[in-house]
Amino acid sequence: MEIARGLVALAAGLCMGIGAIGPAIGEGNAVGKALEGMARQPEAAGTLRTNMILGCAITETTGIYSLVIALLLLFAF
Repeated sequence: MEIARGLVALAAGLCMGIGAIGPAIGEGNAVGKALEGMARQPEAAGTLRTNMILGCAITETTGIYSLVIALLLLFAF
């Protein structure tokens, strides 16, 4: 039984580790491109910022889903 609990903890850690890579790369790319666009066209900064924040919020849901799965693994077993 203790081996199974250890494997569940390992699976939860992997779920969070792998599940956090995608949002981190996506948000970094989105922020970088938005800042690049703001530097090129300062008058469009408000629109770019709004769209960037919305895109980051949508991207972050993947990380939140992996957190939910990790918590389910830890506390449902």
